[in-house]
Amino acid sequence: MEGSRDQASDQLRGWKSSRAEVPVDGLTTGAGHPVGDKLNVITAGPRGPLLVQDVVFFDEMAHFDRERIPERVVHAKGAGAFGFFEVTHDITRYCKAKVFQHIGKRTSVSVRFSTVGGESGSADTVRDPRGFACKFYTEDGIWDLTGNNTPIFFIRDPFLFPSFIHTQKRNPQTHLKDADMVWDFFSLRPESLHQVSILYSDRGIPDGFRHMNGYGSHTFKLVNDKQEAVYCKFHFKTNQGIQNLSVEAAKCLAAEDPDYSLRDLYNAIASGNYPSWTLYIQVMSFQEARVHRWNPFDVTKVWPHKEFPLIPVGQLVLNKNPVNYFADVEQIAFDPSNMPPGIEPSPDKMLQGRLFSYPDTHRHRLGANYLQLPVNCPFKCRVTNYQRDGPMCSTDNQGGAPNYYPNSFSAPEAQPCSIEHSLATISDVARYNSSDDDNFSQVTTFYVNVLNMEERRRLCENIADHLKDAQLFIQKRMVDLLTRVHADYGAQVSSLLDKHNAACPKKPVIKTYTRYSPDRAVASEKSNL
Repeated sequence: MEGSRDQASDQLRGWKSSRAEVPVDGLTTGAGHPVGDKLNVITAGPRGPLLVQDVVFFDEMAHFDRERIPERVVHAKGAGAFGFFEVTHDITRYCKAKVFQHIGKRTSVSVRFSTVGGESGSADTVRDPRGFACKFYTEDGIWDLTGNNTPIFFIRDPFLFPSFIHTQKRNPQTHLKDADMVWDFFSLRPESLHQVSILYSDRGIPDGFRHMNGYGSHTFKLVNDKQEAVYCKFHFKTNQGIQNLSVEAAKCLAAEDPDYSLRDLYNAIASGNYPSWTLYIQVMSFQEARVHRWNPFDVTKVWPHKEFPLIPVGQLVLNKNPVNYFADVEQIAFDPSNMPPGIEPSPDKMLQGRLFSYPDTHRHRLGANYLQLPVNCPFKCRVTNYQRDGPMCSTDNQGGAPNYYPNSFSAPEAQPCSIEHSLATISDVARYNSSDDDNFSQVTTFYVNVLNMEERRRLCENIADHLKDAQLFIQKRMVDLLTRVHADYGAQVSSLLDKHNAACPKKPVIKTYTRYSPDRAVASEKSNL
């Protein structure tokens, strides 16, 4: 039994073996003071009270009380790894970013995979999108490409993001997941149909993190050294091949090994079976963007590959596990506003919203100086700016350099060669309603042309199995939307719901409230004897 333990299970034995020739360290407090006894607190006599002078105990407890930081609002459960990105194809005609500088160029990366809606202790095998976030440590600063394992998203306006996430979390009164919340939102926002259809298809439960694709999802702008720009989408295609879990297998794993995906990634890397992905881009000119039949900045839609073919760029390889999960994975902070020269945002509304929300949440979770943490710092370049102080400053705070700009004392100057690409806009400032921007045609293409008959059957079964727990009027509204995608789609889900509802008819819940009376309570107890 012991010989069959995997690398993750045997981590402690491996640690011990690696230090066989190293003297055992002496125990200290956080301040480095030697500790003589780690098992017994100081008390006034063997049965007396604890003394405040036991600074060793208080050093231990005070840190323990604070060792949990707030978990991420979304993407709370995840796994991380390190590796490199290597350029295999020249795209400098599109982009001047140093990460793509020449064929053979290698850049260190860290990657975090995650589920989206669950808490930190939730199972890896739930039906949920998977986060796919990559941090490139480039000579021009950090590049964070923060995406999912799907090329699209549920909504196209960031105003809806808090409400959407609330529906995926817990009911504020019952603290339970609530099918009414989920399907009420989906059925009221038809733009979610594309992502919902992918989520409830076979790809809604990937077989671990190694066997899924990753996408930047948003539209970005690439700029070359001539200040010429194009729009772009990023795609990571798994070299391990797409594999998904059946509903039955996912349920078994959720009970038997809820950390299945985390364990699978750790053991693959520990055994030298390094996972890799091929990075591709799609490119669209500004002129094509102006005349395209769909809004190219709508994150609920894909760019058809026939019109905008995939262009290979390079290989992403993960070959190192975290040394410490908290330091390397829990504290890693991805921010889509981290874009080095050559990569810029597009008018994608969801991307624009994330440019604020991501660094804002990191400052809340980790503090104003979170970019000084080793896993987040841009170690390939030197940070020189006018930001100072703040909690947990761990550098020299930029020494005696002036902290104001402009100044006359040889401090950092702006770099005109890195000025952003200009974008002409002629529009009225207003709140534009995008809810009716063709929410159905791409979903129809997915249902009819991407899925085969068996895959369509499983999609409908998966939706009905969850939608059945919502109220009848919500079920009907959702079926009406699916029917607008394709008659067969709506009919199959409707038929399955009819069977569920016939077997378990939904009865209205009648709430009664009775004022508490001690006499009535006593009478009730007697009647039950």
